[in-house]
Amino acid sequence: MVQWTQADGVMAKQSEDVLHRLNEHGFEAYWVGGCVRDEILGRAVDDMDITTSASPEQVMALFDDCIPTGLQHGTVTVRSGGYYFEVTTFRTESEYRDNRRPAAVQFVQDIKEDLERRDFTMNALAMDVNGAIVDPFGGQKDIKQGLVRCVGLAVERFGEDALRMLRCVRFASVFDFRIAHHTWRGLVNQRKLLQHIAMERVRTEMVKMMAGPHPLKGLELLFRSQALEYVKAPVDSSRFNKELLVGLQRLSGEHVLLRWSCVLLAGGYNREEADKLLRQWTFSNEQRVRITGILQVEQLVTDFVVQCENERMLRESWIVTVLTCGAQAANDWLLLQEQLPKRWREGSEQTHDRLVKVQTHAAGWSQSMPVHEIKELEITGEQVLQLVERKGGPWLGQLMKHLLRETAIGNIMNQHEALRAEVKREAANDQA
Repeated sequence: MVQWTQADGVMAKQSEDVLHRLNEHGFEAYWVGGCVRDEILGRAVDDMDITTSASPEQVMALFDDCIPTGLQHGTVTVRSGGYYFEVTTFRTESEYRDNRRPAAVQFVQDIKEDLERRDFTMNALAMDVNGAIVDPFGGQKDIKQGLVRCVGLAVERFGEDALRMLRCVRFASVFDFRIAHHTWRGLVNQRKLLQHIAMERVRTEMVKMMAGPHPLKGLELLFRSQALEYVKAPVDSSRFNKELLVGLQRLSGEHVLLRWSCVLLAGGYNREEADKLLRQWTFSNEQRVRITGILQVEQLVTDFVVQCENERMLRESWIVTVLTCGAQAANDWLLLQEQLPKRWREGSEQTHDRLVKVQTHAAGWSQSMPVHEIKELEITGEQVLQLVERKGGPWLGQLMKHLLRETAIGNIMNQHEALRAEVKREAANDQA
């Protein structure tokens, strides 16, 4: 029995039961790929894939609770003890469509033939119920040496599935491995094939890489290879100020999404350009708003520190920025400032001093705001209409924004009578 140290004990036992059932009926069965690799690496094992000499039909005949996930590719999902395990028949692949999916699959009886179709040696590992590892391509040695190396010829592996090039970079980044020389050459030679890969899949690999412990290493590999210049929504690696990325890894935990803001800032993207790119890269609306919010704050701050002559003006402009962009974006921007070099922006000494003043006092200025949204005002739009005896229109929205701004800054108390007085004053000015 294998003593798994990185897998949930119950999950490991249930997967072992699946292997035993297959073995008892005369079939070979192994844990395969990532779970074996991660156990060797001492990384958490999240799922446990199984490969077997049994055909999909034979697997389904042995297990009552299973799902025909992908019979054409030999995969059946077996449910055991509340856990789901992908059980795939030994197979070879050929005739790849669009440099991504195999058009032809042939079932075989030799585990080594199955492992030969896999991407990297670290993933071409299988282990039986007794802990014996099948390793025909030196995957364990490569793991020990910290090396990402293709199984067989890199040009062929990347030609079969171009997404493997980004997986290669992702593994090197997340595991802090080197990329073998011939594998790197194959990646550079085949990078143009990335144009065939859906951006959703590109994004998935990039998100995993960016959320890992060494995102800067992954970005450096992508910049060197210029791989992202060949995806459907390309990115020019030459536009990035790499000095702005030095603090990337410190944006961790709940702030890991802000690594994308840092990268886009380093690339000189404004909010609109960044939003367009993130849409093309299939990021969700919520993620896009969070990532680009920092860029919007950056634009506004960069503009007002040039114009504001004193601390009062800086404070008022910061509060207007918070109202415009939201407290989340403002807080994110302040957090990012701590990770950036001190003098990366162009500008005069005076402008820099004003920027430092904003960075120093902005958190306090934000805390001093009594309101952040119009609905927090102690007067409603309906009450304003009754007070001035006018029909609604664009003017009402502008007036409510004025009340919010003045109240947030502290020029007006958030009290009904004070707001009524300001409404009357503004109405009188309009009529003058």
